[in-house]
Amino acid sequence: MTDIAALAGRRLDLISAPFTLPRSRVLVFRADDGDGVRVHTSEYERRLSECRVIDALTVVDARGRVLSVTDVHPARVTFGGVATLTFADPSTLSIGGDPGLRVRLRRPDGRVEEHLLGAGIRLLIIADRAVSVEPGDHAAALAATDVIWRDWFAKCPTVRDDLQEMAAFCWWVLGANIVELPSLGDARAIVPSKIGYVGLWQWDAYFIAVGLRHGDPELAREQLALAFRFPQPDGQLPDVVHELGVLATSDDLPESDRDNLRRAGSRIADPSAPVPLTKPPLAAWALRKVLEIDDAPDYARTQLARIVRSQDWWFAESDLDRDGMPEYGHPYSSGLDDSPIFDGPLPTAAPDLGAYLVRQDLELAALLERYEPDAEVARFRERAATTQELLLRMWDDERGRFLAFGGGEPQLSDTVVGLMPLLTGTLPARIAEALRAAVDDPARFALRWGLPTVAASDPDFSDERMWRGPVWVNTSMLIAEGLEASGYPERARHLREQTVALVIHGGGPHEYFNPHTGLKAERATTAFGWSAALFIDLAVELSRA
Repeated sequence: MTDIAALAGRRLDLISAPFTLPRSRVLVFRADDGDGVRVHTSEYERRLSECRVIDALTVVDARGRVLSVTDVHPARVTFGGVATLTFADPSTLSIGGDPGLRVRLRRPDGRVEEHLLGAGIRLLIIADRAVSVEPGDHAAALAATDVIWRDWFAKCPTVRDDLQEMAAFCWWVLGANIVELPSLGDARAIVPSKIGYVGLWQWDAYFIAVGLRHGDPELAREQLALAFRFPQPDGQLPDVVHELGVLATSDDLPESDRDNLRRAGSRIADPSAPVPLTKPPLAAWALRKVLEIDDAPDYARTQLARIVRSQDWWFAESDLDRDGMPEYGHPYSSGLDDSPIFDGPLPTAAPDLGAYLVRQDLELAALLERYEPDAEVARFRERAATTQELLLRMWDDERGRFLAFGGGEPQLSDTVVGLMPLLTGTLPARIAEALRAAVDDPARFALRWGLPTVAASDPDFSDERMWRGPVWVNTSMLIAEGLEASGYPERARHLREQTVALVIHGGGPHEYFNPHTGLKAERATTAFGWSAALFIDLAVELSRA
């Protein structure tokens, strides 16, 4: 196995990063009592605690002494230097070791059993989380798992020396988060996390594809194709593609999500009519970036047709007050579910959505000129100009920032969505300069560990609460791209360097980070897909200079 795999293995602690295999739904963590490991399955909309398979798996020697975990590598977990755990296939674990060793299993119902390792035993995990124990060829299992990870790490991008170890770990995260969606044939989806986010979220797929393109452009294209594969009859793309179907309206929400919305006091936990659920329009942006690495004209033409329909949907079906500027009908469609811009009435017209729509129409015009030379593209550029005019009406000269409007009422929170118009690259100079100044203001957005999602000076700021202050890698990356598009390349580079430094300091590609400590926010998910992918994308970009 390559050195890249060994670099990734340094961060496999079996706490924030479980032992798993590409395509597998099996996760192995350190046991709660510190001895041995525990085994769970990864399931859509089920907590880890609901998916218990083995509460404790320990290896004991002939004297009955428990052997501790002494090493973790992408292909194996080692106990006491004399026994190893690996995968025989995506649903089967394999254990083997020196003669006389035994494996002790404690099931969730409290039953304890022991088995002599011999040449190896296999633990087949069945659909209902039952476990079948049988003899197996452990040496063959080790060799096969080693090949899987060797092939995966062979694709890992080579980046700057100070970024390579974290890039290796982030590449492991992307491989580890591959799952199969059996209802879609042999589809491979890279999920946000096998710990709690088992599905292909539209926005996540875009960001994941942007990082994945540097090592596996074919798999990157597959993520976008899955995100675009199930448009609604009117062209709307669903929020989530998962093993049971899609999540395209509020009627599709699992009850756990409704409970969360009720607890948060959301007025749309139980809407009287279905509300469409999607994600912000960055599809053409992601497609263009993937095609930059490995051109695929036929693929591009197929996906462009779907993106055009989706973009038209925003203007035809999500301009809910018919003023020409589409709105978010549900916080989930923004990607920034908990942002204070949604504390007011819905629907919400937001400057980030306006910026994404402008950018997408311009991206579509350029892509269609390249792949469909006979297409009429003037309407996209004309619509982009009209949308930008409407976007500029959200600028508040007195406050010096863009405002969101909920139900027509201004939402005064100073949030990262007000910086997103930088992405258009065509703002009036005085407005672009005001946004650049906001990014550099230590009282607002220039915090030590990066760009908070709500300005530190705002009453709604919280350094731990999801989209109300913590740093997210995706918003930081987008603002960096906006700074560059708006004529501030050095400031963009500084923000990119700050973002990769945050991930390294914080110990990995977490879902979001406390902007004061630079560490994982308490409730954030670990080994998060888009954080890993965007670290890789940023590392490749920074390594070119």
